[in-house]
Amino acid sequence: MAGSVEDWVKGCVLPNGLAVITLDRPKALNAMNADMTALYKKYLDEWENDSKVQAVLVESSSSRAFSAGMDVKGVAAAVQEDVKTSVVPTAFGNEYKLICKIARYKKPYISLMDGVTMGFGIGLSGHGRFRVITEKTMLAMPENGIGLFPDIGFAHIAARSPGKGSVGAYMAMTGARVTNPADALYVGLGTHFVPTDKLSSLREALRNHSSLDNAWEAVDEVLAGHHVTPESDPSLKTLLPAITACFAANLSVVDTIKALKEYECSADSSVAEWAKGALAGMAKGAPFSLSLTKLHYATVALAAENAVPADSPENDISEVEVLNINIRLAM
Repeated sequence: MAGSVEDWVKGCVLPNGLAVITLDRPKALNAMNADMTALYKKYLDEWENDSKVQAVLVESSSSRAFSAGMDVKGVAAAVQEDVKTSVVPTAFGNEYKLICKIARYKKPYISLMDGVTMGFGIGLSGHGRFRVITEKTMLAMPENGIGLFPDIGFAHIAARSPGKGSVGAYMAMTGARVTNPADALYVGLGTHFVPTDKLSSLREALRNHSSLDNAWEAVDEVLAGHHVTPESDPSLKTLLPAITACFAANLSVVDTIKALKEYECSADSSVAEWAKGALAGMAKGAPFSLSLTKLHYATVALAAENAVPADSPENDISEVEVLNINIRLAM
């Protein structure tokens, strides 16, 4: 595919102190290779220590996708040529270093998650403070289906989802797609819903804001002014009792499948349909991947649940710790 890393990851700093990263690899749905990831982090490193930069906005040049994740095709092609290729450790190492940077970023970090946002795409956005979704946003963690596991620190995000982490575990175990803005907000993957017809206005408001010196307050104000309450209620909230009964941290993979089969016979057609879809999603997953995902996500969820007070660092597993576990598991 023609193009260079500088073409695909573009960075600039505007006069008002807003730094902008634009992902521009539309034919690959902004799939991130190791060089793209390294350049992305280089921008963040430079801007974090630049007094002229007050906030960071990350966007895509295309409404089709924010990012479909890691460039798995590129990694697979490299492995086929040389099973000992350095591409694998470099790709995963760069990915986790970048997500750690985002998770601990000291300046407002805003993601416009318009379109497909999967895997590493959630890693680029989900650990940031401001996560803007649209009606075109499609969120998913499909890694189990290709013999990997849902990494990118998603277990930390999942552990804070409704049902003591059950909703996030459901997404991870089944690869379920979240396309309803109300659901994206409910899960916690989005902080603001901005319809696509208001995105241009949002971009202009951020790019032209004259008071970014007080960046956190300014970004809060701009996003609140463009946020819209979704018209529908979150379907995942309605399904929460069934999701919790099937994906609670204390259940094994076998327990989960058994519970889903029981719910598949529910008199409530929406619950039965949900259970059928969840089973189909799990059927696509590699058995080892499912078992690994279950154990990892349960460990992180139980640590978050047992933290006293809630979200206390004591007894909890931090984002960075989860990412360190992820890289050990991945490698």
